[in-house]
Amino acid sequence: MNRLVSVFFSAIIGIAIGAAGYHLAQGNSHHSDASAQSDQPLYWVAPMDPNYRRDGPGKSPMGMDLVPVYAEQDNNADSPGTIKIAPEVENNLAVRTAMVESKPLSDTISTVGYVGFNQDTLIHIHPRVEGWLDTLNIKVVGERVEKGAALFSIYSPELVNAQKELLLTLEKADRALIEAAKERLRALHVPERQIKQLVASGKASQTVTIYAPQTGVVEMLEVSEGYFVQPGDTILSLGPLNEVWVTAEIFERQANLVAVGDAVTMTLDYLPGRRWQGVVDYIYPMLEPTNRTAQVRLRFDNSDETLKPNMFAQIQIHAESSNERLVVPNEAVIRTGQQDRLVLALGDGKFKSVAVTLGRVNQQQAEIIAGVAEGDQVVTSAQFLLDSESSINSDFSRMSIYQQDKPESVWAEGVIKAINGEQRIATVDHQAVDAWQWPPMVMDFHLADSVDMTKLKPGTKLHFEITEVEQGYCIIAVHIMGMDHSQHKNMDHSQHKNMDHSQHKNMDHSQHKNMDHSQHKGEQK
Repeated sequence: MNRLVSVFFSAIIGIAIGAAGYHLAQGNSHHSDASAQSDQPLYWVAPMDPNYRRDGPGKSPMGMDLVPVYAEQDNNADSPGTIKIAPEVENNLAVRTAMVESKPLSDTISTVGYVGFNQDTLIHIHPRVEGWLDTLNIKVVGERVEKGAALFSIYSPELVNAQKELLLTLEKADRALIEAAKERLRALHVPERQIKQLVASGKASQTVTIYAPQTGVVEMLEVSEGYFVQPGDTILSLGPLNEVWVTAEIFERQANLVAVGDAVTMTLDYLPGRRWQGVVDYIYPMLEPTNRTAQVRLRFDNSDETLKPNMFAQIQIHAESSNERLVVPNEAVIRTGQQDRLVLALGDGKFKSVAVTLGRVNQQQAEIIAGVAEGDQVVTSAQFLLDSESSINSDFSRMSIYQQDKPESVWAEGVIKAINGEQRIATVDHQAVDAWQWPPMVMDFHLADSVDMTKLKPGTKLHFEITEVEQGYCIIAVHIMGMDHSQHKNMDHSQHKNMDHSQHKNMDHSQHKNMDHSQHKGEQK
């Protein structure tokens, strides 16, 4: 009995060992098959043109041997142009990244300017009567004059007669006439002190002295002693220097960056290390026709009168913007002759070059109008090496933007190659679908239950609406080219606007005149 039990248990153990060995062998076999499959090339490409693909080895159009591409090298799951590098390579390249941020973009415009008088406080002195300059106390331009100082004396018969009229009214003691005579002298710019002296002395003076109405520097002197002057002639111009204007020139492209009130920093060669702070006071509305530059007027305090008119100055205008913009570090932008690009860091060692549209650019940052989104990571160091590899076959579009704007369904044009009635699958050779960035290719599509399969045969040309489902892509509506349009009104055209019509000009319209359009009128109502 014990021997029978022992034989029984031995048989059970043997069966178990055999089963385990069989499963182990099967596992090794599957593993070997998987390894063998991974060692097989997916396709072969030209070394100089990755878009040239073949199913087997051969020669490229340039006569070079095709190179194999294996499963671990295939990046078809990523958007075109995506490259992947190992972490140690990324570290050796010293790859650094920065985030795309949304914030106001300030700018500093460097230019030159010229110091001048404040035209708001500059005065011009003209005679009110004809006469001769008897004495001229100002000899040169730039001479400093204090308020109340004598500028010149003028002899004028008209002034002598006006004084005599006042003396006559004083003799008549007519108050109204006396005030009228005094007002006439004031209108002729006779100083009040000289009018009082005339009343006190009772004798008309042959000359009248004109005094400085304010403290300042002589900006212009047009006459000399003995000159005959008349109303409208400018004898001299006088302006203070406690505040000055600086006229600066900026390029036409910078004119929209500057606003009134922007802060300005000014330096001069004759006082190294000193900085003056001012503001933009006025932006001239017209450009200089000779050099196509815009003029900007700046205002600076000059209480110590260090700044002199006609000095040459270096100007920095700090243009501020309150509007937030997408900005990246300036060094991240790759500028070529055809486009501007950034290298996106997608994570997991993946990178891709994308085309961008630049806006304003300052010394540190560049505005990005289109091409990336806030929060994206861009490469700021070693981006040229990454771009040289990615740009070979990149579509230069940001993948997340494409996915965000991808419509749920699109219309396409193609030819049926095969029909599987049992599984409701159609093999279609379709043209490019721009809305989904599909190239022309042959694909299998599931057929929705609403699609009548009896009208679909190999060789049928059709327009078809496709959408993405869990099993893949599904045709949900068809329009057979050359069909009877009497049923046209029952078709769903709600998505027709998404249809790709880029190849419409190549369609055969020769039979269009034979179609039945009797129902079109009802459709358009």
